[in-house]
Amino acid sequence: MDAMKSGADVLFILLGAIMVLAMHAGFAFLELGTVRKKNQVNALVKILTDFSVSTIAYFFIGYGIAYGADFMSGAGHLVQKNGYELVKFFFLLTFAAAIPAIVSGGIAERARFNPQLAATFLLVGFVYPFFEGMAWNNNFGFQDWVNASFGAKFHDFAGSVVVHAVGGWIALPAVLLLGARRGRYRHDGAISAHPPSSIPFLALGAWILTVGWFGFNVMSAQTLDAVSGLVAVNSLMAMVGGTLAALFIGKNDPGFIHNGPLAGLVAVCAGSDLMHPVGALLTGAIAGALFVFMFTITQNKWKIDDVLGVWPLHGLCGAWGGIAAGIFGLESLGGVGGVTFAAQLVGTLTGIAIALGGGALVYGLLKLAVGIRLDAEEEFNGADLSIHKISATAERETNW
Repeated sequence: MDAMKSGADVLFILLGAIMVLAMHAGFAFLELGTVRKKNQVNALVKILTDFSVSTIAYFFIGYGIAYGADFMSGAGHLVQKNGYELVKFFFLLTFAAAIPAIVSGGIAERARFNPQLAATFLLVGFVYPFFEGMAWNNNFGFQDWVNASFGAKFHDFAGSVVVHAVGGWIALPAVLLLGARRGRYRHDGAISAHPPSSIPFLALGAWILTVGWFGFNVMSAQTLDAVSGLVAVNSLMAMVGGTLAALFIGKNDPGFIHNGPLAGLVAVCAGSDLMHPVGALLTGAIAGALFVFMFTITQNKWKIDDVLGVWPLHGLCGAWGGIAAGIFGLESLGGVGGVTFAAQLVGTLTGIAIALGGGALVYGLLKLAVGIRLDAEEEFNGADLSIHKISATAERETNW
């Protein structure tokens, strides 16, 4: 448990938690604007419900696995420390809950609702905190081993790998096990267009995420005396780099343009406290280009129906961010130093392996046990929760 923290530290990390909590509205509207209109209600309900299930899983199980904390010994013990441990939990919960929010965008429009809630509980309660504890709490002596073997600890300041790459690589086996949306890829090899239902909602989601990201990154310092303006400026530069790269590589496509800043921000999380702003700009630009290129490849050539492109955006750009910290964080390239390329590569690959294995295990078992895919009628109607009841109620009220 943390030593006594000042009231200013409690307020600082609480504001960070609130900013990242707001990002979940961004996840919701990004998905809402991307999916077809018949699935918009589900997108909104799913993100909020997933967050609630994540809170229960992380409070009772996940946070303890990652940090060895125990909230069941009485509130008085926690209040004596100004409640800092509680708001730290709140802050880190918002990171943990990003895992199902990321996965949600990949499996949209054909995943069953209740099995996804079960997956959320297992992922946030067990899979995510397993690697989180290794990277951020030296569980199993992981960081000591990386330091001794590769000359520095694995550095991930705000979660390029711990949060984003893990979420994206968990989503990949889920998307593959579900299969493509019905009618997306025709027997003659052609691809049926499923255009975004609302560019304004998609843009709103991207903007909410972008603004909240400055809490995600800057408040990862977790105490007021550790806050760094370098993190804020590097986040800004990466955002801009990702946007401009997506603009040019994506040929002015609004979907690519609004995902560009997110790609840049995903990538800069790990090394935002180490890089020179020019390094952050390059990191973001490479991420923006990587997203556009790999989204196009996965959808059109590999025929992987990842609806929001969460594997390219979070999985690949997050992995790039972990590695980029070991490049642009070096003193020889203008960075602060204290990192090595080898340590970053090993840490990133470890996170990917755990995410792939955990995602395949959770979704594979759920597929065998209860099924994770909607039937044809439900998918056609967009009924992966009680939308029929919602629609019927609305129709009665309209008729009345």
